[in-house]
Amino acid sequence: MNDELLHLRNLGKTSARWLHACGIHSAADLRRLGAVAAYRAVRSRGFKASKVLLYAIEGALLDVHWSEVPAERKNLLNEQLDAVSSRQNVQ
Repeated sequence: MNDELLHLRNLGKTSARWLHACGIHSAADLRRLGAVAAYRAVRSRGFKASKVLLYAIEGALLDVHWSEVPAERKNLLNEQLDAVSSRQNVQ
C-alpha cells in the first residue's frame, strides 16, 4: 500500500490510520484543513491523541520533526485550538 501520509515526516501507522478515519488521505488534505482542524477531527472521532499529534501534523506540513516546531508556533496552535473549543462550548 502506498500511503501518502506515511511518507510525511512525523506520521506513523497509527496517526495515518486516525487521519484516514477522518477522511484525511493526503498532504493536500492536511494543508487544506490545517493542523488544528485535522487534530480536532481525530479527537472528535474518539481517538486518544495527545497534543504531540497536533505538533506532528504541523511538523509534517513544515517538513520538520515535531519537536523542532518553534515554541511560538506551538503556542499559536494551542491558542487556535482553545479558541475553537471555546466557540464550540458557547454554542
